[in-house]
Amino acid sequence: MARARQRWLSALLIPLALAIAVVFGSVQAGASVSLPPKSAEEILAMIARTEVRALSGTMEQNAELGLPELPSSGSGSVPGAASAVEFLTGSHTARVYVDGPLKARLQILDRMAERDVVLNGRELWFYNSKDNSATHLTVPAPSLAELKDTLPARPTPNRPAQEMPAQEIPTPEAMAGRFLASLDASTEVTVGEAASVAGRSVYSLVLNPRSSETLVDSVSIDVDSETGLPLGVEVRAKGQAEPAYSLAYTQLDLSTPDAALFDFTPPQGATITEKVLPARPVPTMTLPSEPLHDLSLKAPAHREQVMGQGWDSVIALPAGSAPAEFTSNPQLSQALLPVDGGRALTTSLVSVLVLDDGRVFAGMVPLERLQTAAAAQ
Repeated sequence: MARARQRWLSALLIPLALAIAVVFGSVQAGASVSLPPKSAEEILAMIARTEVRALSGTMEQNAELGLPELPSSGSGSVPGAASAVEFLTGSHTARVYVDGPLKARLQILDRMAERDVVLNGRELWFYNSKDNSATHLTVPAPSLAELKDTLPARPTPNRPAQEMPAQEIPTPEAMAGRFLASLDASTEVTVGEAASVAGRSVYSLVLNPRSSETLVDSVSIDVDSETGLPLGVEVRAKGQAEPAYSLAYTQLDLSTPDAALFDFTPPQGATITEKVLPARPVPTMTLPSEPLHDLSLKAPAHREQVMGQGWDSVIALPAGSAPAEFTSNPQLSQALLPVDGGRALTTSLVSVLVLDDGRVFAGMVPLERLQTAAAAQ
């Protein structure tokens, strides 16, 4: 249950925790449409049964978390990857291509440059055209085989979302799966008004926290009426008129992408960094909800402590185990404000407390709850 409760938080901590899974998209729902009525249970069943394994699309993000605009550095925890912090503010656009669990391409379309994440079997590339730099990671075959044998096939309610590499590409399906994996009595699930997303009719599934402590007012998931594929996710914060965070396709093609899209060759003159991920035994520990290339860089999942339940839960990380984004990213340092005993990041949806002793507390709750949790340890 501790792992399930953590996923409520990880759904909104994606921008702070994932190096390649920087979330994109904004819900651009069109006018309401007429669809046969369905219950929340029927829509959840549609999502669980979706057979979409290949697609191409354009996604847009809009983040209005109450933070000042953070500059784009184009550097993340892996050289050549995007810094996740910059996606906490403003709007961003990306193209995504997926063909099964082990072929995916994400193109981040910056104003003056393009960044790419390309997965093709055991090969993983990060490329930044701004400085013509690339990072190449090789995933050991045994590691992939262990993951395929260990993890479930689809994200469904009350079951962990699939952790295969392509599933970590930040699509609306991946983000919706993180929320739906932990549905429990702390959430009221209702059906909203049908609409249109990326030219396709969608049902709207609305998650309403039954908590007065969380910063989250509601989460809306737009579900394709034909395939059951989530096409958009919108998160609203309490006391905020506009959505605080949104993710959706603006264009979508459900045909199989050209195989050549997953073959990546760095441009001439590119600076290339080679990395090999060490194989690690899966059965001895719980897999973290991080992208595959981060597994060798993160502390073991059992070092995290989850305090509280549901939407009110707080994740506590011991000193030395926090992601680098929390402690060393210069962009994040600009947004951290001094508080008693450390520094804090407060947004309309997520609060993060970084103590002077290196411990980190985070949750979709006010800062005061994090400080209370820290004092209780």
